[in-house]
Amino acid sequence: MTTDQGLDAIVVGSGPNGLAAAVTLARAGLRVRVYERNPQIGGGAETAELTLPGFHHDVGSAVHPLALASEFFVKFGLKDRIELRVPEISYGHPLPGGRAGVAWHDIERTAAGLGRDGAAWLQLLGPLVDNVKAIAELTGDTLLRVPRHPLTLARFGLRTLEQGGPAWNWRFTGEKAPALLTGTFAHSIGRLPSPSTAGAGLVLAAHAHAGGWPIPTGGSGAIVQALADDLLAHGGEIITNAEITSLRELPPARVTLLDVTPRALVDLADGALPARYAAAMERFRYGNAVAKVDFALNEPVPWSAEDLRRAPTLHVGGTRADQARAENAVARGRHADSPYVLAAQPSILDSTRAPAGKHVLWAYTHVPAGSTRDQTEQITRQIERFAPGFRDTILASTGQTATQMQNHNPNHVGGDIAAGAISMAQLVRRPVLSSDPWHTPLTGVYLCSSSTAPGPGVHGMCGYRAALSALAHEYDITTPPDLSPSGGK
Repeated sequence: MTTDQGLDAIVVGSGPNGLAAAVTLARAGLRVRVYERNPQIGGGAETAELTLPGFHHDVGSAVHPLALASEFFVKFGLKDRIELRVPEISYGHPLPGGRAGVAWHDIERTAAGLGRDGAAWLQLLGPLVDNVKAIAELTGDTLLRVPRHPLTLARFGLRTLEQGGPAWNWRFTGEKAPALLTGTFAHSIGRLPSPSTAGAGLVLAAHAHAGGWPIPTGGSGAIVQALADDLLAHGGEIITNAEITSLRELPPARVTLLDVTPRALVDLADGALPARYAAAMERFRYGNAVAKVDFALNEPVPWSAEDLRRAPTLHVGGTRADQARAENAVARGRHADSPYVLAAQPSILDSTRAPAGKHVLWAYTHVPAGSTRDQTEQITRQIERFAPGFRDTILASTGQTATQMQNHNPNHVGGDIAAGAISMAQLVRRPVLSSDPWHTPLTGVYLCSSSTAPGPGVHGMCGYRAALSALAHEYDITTPPDLSPSGGK
């Protein structure tokens, strides 16, 4: 075990960003210790038996569109460390009358199933798919920098403005394509249409046809375990059941990285932050929330549309207008009568998730921040609408309200799993207007949570960027360390 006197770096929080930061620092030769308040590591990427023995549910994130696209995970060689199963169908979208929109991994096959809107789908997403690496580079860092791919930025920007404003329906004539696309927009828990939700959704849609939306065998906890194993192999240390309430509680270290929200940083600093910076942290806005339900099932979900029985990820909310109505109700502080539901059925690809012949279903819906309402019935009713007989498959369920989501993970303020509202202004200022938003005014202290650029998602980039900033400022190390499975020790 590393002694306190031998520490170079401390990381508070063991979510994907905290562990990505710790791995990066350890690979640079630093002696690193991670503190985690919970008995288990992972934050928003943990897998546990939440309903019945033998049923393994993802506590937070379940599907990982950025697992194959994140610069950090590419350099870390995640796909060589764990099994990431890329489904034939990236996501599906049930519609009334037993119909469905299907986003196949193959964009041409997707377009073929969209009828007269197929050409429009290709024209909208094709250039983004063709330039997905440049898109990933653009969206994987702070936006306050000179873009290396201005033409790709222009294409992306024009499509974001189109789909984020009143003209979002102009290129479509049917129901399937716009409904399918809106399902990706709604991931951002915001008003529809809006540029921020459209931009985030277009990135997800492009990745669906590029690398795909993979499911990790064994659950999202496999990603966290791969990070932890690498950290330990390079001399790092992880201490669980260790809640840090003040920076003064930490042992001496040259570098401290905090996988916490701006509000928590102010509390941890105990008045040490400059007043102007502390005020900016207090002004940081958190968004609306999710209420989640995990189901243990006796059999697969009986979706009316056969293709959906092969789709690990589903957006359940009806037409584009239906989804906009539901999301805009939440944006106004109300619970939607017929909510948008994001669902994942990983056990159709991964038999390790449930006993033989049984299945798990992961689902959440959006609710106002701080909601204490259990949404189990609302989610069940919405799924039953497109999968008659679903209720009869349920062996057990466990619901979490928005406030319970925060109790498990304090970064989810009010149940906001994005750790900060996703608006255009706040995507640029996350959490401050700076080309190095991870660096705080406190000597050696850096923020590395999803409240920093580039924002939410299981990609590790917030932690990676913060660690690179710390190495440059504190150690004058400007060459990123080798993160590959064969690199380092």
